[in-house]
Amino acid sequence: MSRLKEQYKNEIVDAMIKKFGYKNIMEVPKLEKVVINMGVGEAKENAKVLESAVADMEKISGQKAIITKAKNSVANFKIREGMPIGCKVTLRGEKMYEFVDRLINLALPRVRDFRGVNPNAFDGRGNYALGIKEQLIFPEIEYDKIDKVRGMDVIFVTTAKTDEEARELLKQFNMPFAK
Repeated sequence: MSRLKEQYKNEIVDAMIKKFGYKNIMEVPKLEKVVINMGVGEAKENAKVLESAVADMEKISGQKAIITKAKNSVANFKIREGMPIGCKVTLRGEKMYEFVDRLINLALPRVRDFRGVNPNAFDGRGNYALGIKEQLIFPEIEYDKIDKVRGMDVIFVTTAKTDEEARELLKQFNMPFAK
């Protein structure tokens, strides 16, 4: 069992019950899944670009990535419906906790001029979205092997009812929110 999951079971649940006064242990919010999404706009001209993005995503997440396709045609972007335009990975369980641990303790501190993540990026239903500008912050990605710097979105989906509960849950996981 990962260190973060162990910590959740032992300490975080107790801290959340104390702060919000839950009557039942099942009321305590928990991390449901983490979705990592990478939009690759250049994929419409060059299919190789998408392949390298998928390879990077699989290295970072440790799980097979799914290629996402355009839902509808947009003439201004020269995109037709069904064209491959990105990739995503949904992490649950053990792999999710390992990824969150690596993101918070290894990757985020490697970001240049890092002052913390935006504390207001919650969606009103207890989910948190985080944008990463470059995949180089992950130790699995070798600087010499990349063809282009790409960003990605990391979405934390929780069972929390409010943003305040979700913020406290992520704070307990040591998420470095900006002051």
